[in-house]
Amino acid sequence: MTEETKPKSTRGFASMSPERQREIARMGGRSVPSEQRSFARNKDLAREAGRRGGLATPASKRTFSYDSEHAAEAGRKGGLARTSVAEDDGRNT
Repeated sequence: MTEETKPKSTRGFASMSPERQREIARMGGRSVPSEQRSFARNKDLAREAGRRGGLATPASKRTFSYDSEHAAEAGRKGGLARTSVAEDDGRNT
């Protein structure tokens, strides 16, 4: 059976019209107000979750743990991005 003769599936997100996909995506964005999201209210909880997520990744796949120069460059880039955002907002960070 070639690609052209396969029947199109009527299941799943990809089979929906773009309008329906956007409608569903919008619902997710509105589900919880930002001030009620647990990570927005509790930075320690967010930090701990990030740490646990990092530990779940095997050490051989953690680029920053064995390539300190790569980690340093990423940090510099992050600092530059933060500076440019602050300048755009008119804030001094």
